[in-house]
Amino acid sequence: MAGKIVIYGATGGIGSETARLLQQRGFQLHLTGRDEAALTALAQELGATSTVGDVTQSGFCSQVAQEAGEVLAGLVYGVGTIHLKPLPRFSETDFLRDFQVNALGAALAVQAALPALRKNPEPASVVFFSSVAVSQGFAFHASIGMAKGAVEGLTRSLAAELAPKIRVNAIAPSLTRTKLAAGILANEQTATAIAGLHPLQRLGTAADMAGLVAFLLGSEAGWMTGQVIGVDGGRSTLRTKG
Repeated sequence: MAGKIVIYGATGGIGSETARLLQQRGFQLHLTGRDEAALTALAQELGATSTVGDVTQSGFCSQVAQEAGEVLAGLVYGVGTIHLKPLPRFSETDFLRDFQVNALGAALAVQAALPALRKNPEPASVVFFSSVAVSQGFAFHASIGMAKGAVEGLTRSLAAELAPKIRVNAIAPSLTRTKLAAGILANEQTATAIAGLHPLQRLGTAADMAGLVAFLLGSEAGWMTGQVIGVDGGRSTLRTKG
């Protein structure tokens, strides 16, 4: 049996897909989420323990670490936001909320879990989520681009600080079909147009992300740390027209 993994945001599209894949591969799981009913159902399905709550709540990450157990093989921070609008329409609260959920929460989650991660017999693994919007400048992405940029800085800083005992990597997706992106993709014509901006001519899926998360948590990625890996249909690096 593989070690225990904590998944923050386990009831989201990517979080739940990742949880199911990891369970199939023999990992024990501790899940977190805000929706108590959905979290309880998923935990029961997968034979996992869980903690319900919000990463913006004071002391929540410490509670998760306490309830997850004394030894952890890894941590996945899959909590995120997508707030897109012109710069003049962002409030200070908007900026702070995006930073708190995406970046500060990630730092606090690892900080709280650090003793348990260090106790794992093999090097533990942490996986964060960035965004293609960090490497590519998109209009209306000022808040999320800034917050996810902080996640990439955190990834490299922690990878350096925690080596060799803990590996830290991040995944940078492009737009993915999940509940979080439902508002953007509600219009199928818009979704098709956005898909066409990607060289692979489709949007991402939760399964696209979950497979890489599982790889980064496993021993096959044992010589990878401090990396930000694009899973974006080629959008960050390729131009097939013009």
